[in-house]
Amino acid sequence: MVQINVKPIVLRNVKVNIKSGATDVGDFEKALSQVELTPSSSTVSRKGLNPEAVFNFPGAETWVATLAYAQDWTAATSLSRYLFDNSGAEVVLTFLPNNGAAVSAANPAFRVTVTLQSGAVGGTVDSVAVGSVTLQCQGKPALITSLA
Repeated sequence: MVQINVKPIVLRNVKVNIKSGATDVGDFEKALSQVELTPSSSTVSRKGLNPEAVFNFPGAETWVATLAYAQDWTAATSLSRYLFDNSGAEVVLTFLPNNGAAVSAANPAFRVTVTLQSGAVGGTVDSVAVGSVTLQCQGKPALITSLA
């Protein structure tokens, strides 16, 4: 068998951009502490009256984008404010896990349309107010090798 090498990534210098139609809303990685695109699927099962009559079928795959961020209500352009003001809107989210290198086959980015929702307001005494949202994705994220 062929030994497959692995090059794990560490999220240190990422880019997370949001576009609404042709409008570039901005890059939000300074506010974010987490961006994660996660798939899930269900299983459809059918059992007959014979022990050998068991059938399992994969369900349709769905994706969500989880964003964890520091709340900022002072800036009109903050992520907190953008989510609050645009709940329900569909936007394009682009995630580049390694912003220190050009987008390529060896350093891909991911792009997906998400539906925005408002995040938390407030938090715990003597700590940074944070929030987290889980945004529904419209289909599977596209793995892109060029930002052109």
